[in-house]
Amino acid sequence: MEVRIVDYGLGNLRSVTRGLERAGASVEVTDEPAEVETAEALVLPGVGAFEEGMEGASELHDALVDAAEETPLLGVCLGMQMLMTESEEGTGDAVEGLGLVEGRVVRFPSGVGKVPHMGWNTVDVRREHPVVEGIDGEYVYFVHSYYTDAGDAAVTTTEYGEDETVGFSSVVANDRGNVVGTQFHPEKSGETGLRILRNFVEFADGY
Repeated sequence: MEVRIVDYGLGNLRSVTRGLERAGASVEVTDEPAEVETAEALVLPGVGAFEEGMEGASELHDALVDAAEETPLLGVCLGMQMLMTESEEGTGDAVEGLGLVEGRVVRFPSGVGKVPHMGWNTVDVRREHPVVEGIDGEYVYFVHSYYTDAGDAAVTTTEYGEDETVGFSSVVANDRGNVVGTQFHPEKSGETGLRILRNFVEFADGY
């Protein structure tokens, strides 16, 4: 199973590549729209700010949207947030995302304590999806200052905070189920993360 990692300048490409290879995938990194559109499966990684991510991916925007009609696509961390409708993380008004999953990205309120949220937290599976099989209640690794409330698009949720607790969508999926995102980093989440990547590769292979 070949998985193409989308390179738009902000991805942690090396660790994601290693994780997918350990999960049994053949991996290619691409920044070419034509290769995005013809991929068997795609991973959109990311570390950094939403607006910068959308700017970096601007030449790939249409290819990603077209591919998402039929291709399994996994967004990781910033890559997950970029799947959403919009984000308040920008220099002005709301910044539009890819619009592949309905939801808004907002900043953690000051009452939660330390921001960014950095460390290990559990995921609570809210609805079935092949990518989250076998991970209910397991710990995964997060690094983020903004979170997503995806409503019915949430597959798993996670709670974070001290004086004030916020529940957020830690895995999301579109209605068809082929577009999935993880707010955490599966490639940095030990055996649980490896299971998620294996689940995605197996799901994509059979899609």
